[in-house]
Amino acid sequence: MIKALSIFTGNSNRTIAEEICKYVEIPLGRASVTHFSDGEIYVELSENVRGVNCFVVQSTCTPVNRALMELLIMIDALRRASAGSIVAVVPYFGYARQDRKTKPRTPITAKLVANLISAAGATRILSMDLHAGQIQGFFDIPFDHLFGMPVFIEDLRSRGFHGDDVVVVSPDAGGVERARAYSKRLGASLAIIDKRRPQPNVSEVMNIVGDVKDKKAVLVDDIIDTAGTLTAAAQAVMDAGATSVVACGTHPVFSGNAIERIEKSPLSEVIVSNTIPMRDAGQVSRKIRVKSVSRLLGEAVKRIHHGDSVSSLFI
Repeated sequence: MIKALSIFTGNSNRTIAEEICKYVEIPLGRASVTHFSDGEIYVELSENVRGVNCFVVQSTCTPVNRALMELLIMIDALRRASAGSIVAVVPYFGYARQDRKTKPRTPITAKLVANLISAAGATRILSMDLHAGQIQGFFDIPFDHLFGMPVFIEDLRSRGFHGDDVVVVSPDAGGVERARAYSKRLGASLAIIDKRRPQPNVSEVMNIVGDVKDKKAVLVDDIIDTAGTLTAAAQAVMDAGATSVVACGTHPVFSGNAIERIEKSPLSEVIVSNTIPMRDAGQVSRKIRVKSVSRLLGEAVKRIHHGDSVSSLFI
């Protein structure tokens, strides 16, 4: 017998949780996530979850530590309420960029976060466009890793970004695999930015590998944080003779003056998803456009609940 389904959310991205619920055709689970005067987080479930398949939708975005603690405490509350299963739906997985030791005596925080989520009581993880796919291996529970690419590819193709006059550009060597997948599906060529980063959050474009002259360039990345890498890459591509440049990025972190950088850059458009709520400045920007991935996440929730295969959603 198929068990009942409930979807809960913390405070980090309530909108996407409501959209997922609309797709799945169930109401959002009743739960209160509040804070005491000293900042401690308090969660109270207002419905019976005994034996129920429970999903907790929570992006661990700014404020990252509060969002993470809300997720952990809600998972713990569900576990202690005898939930049948607890799936952490984390559209944006914070701390993913700390996935290895880059210097002596530094932490691997992505692994620590994985341990915390598992220890809290999650039985499965669903996330999107991890900064490093290997993070799936940090968990000892099933991990379903979705990609925003199908949503962006559909949008790009509908607006004429396909064929020989288009070049997909990776802003760094680490994103080549992602850019190659985009170029294959768009029937476009591929170029790579050779980037040297002298210090964290500061990037310097050095060279372009590939031909971008007289082509429409599409920059693709997983996270847009300070937008320094993206805007520098866009300028380098235009300087190399591209006719126009747009960008796709799944997670719009947009910290600091990222939006101001985008406004001043040669980028004609930046397409992002709703894994992270858009800042006010981004909502009024004419260069930034948001595509929803809630249907993709909602379909994954349905399939996990019914015990169906999720693998066809991984492409």
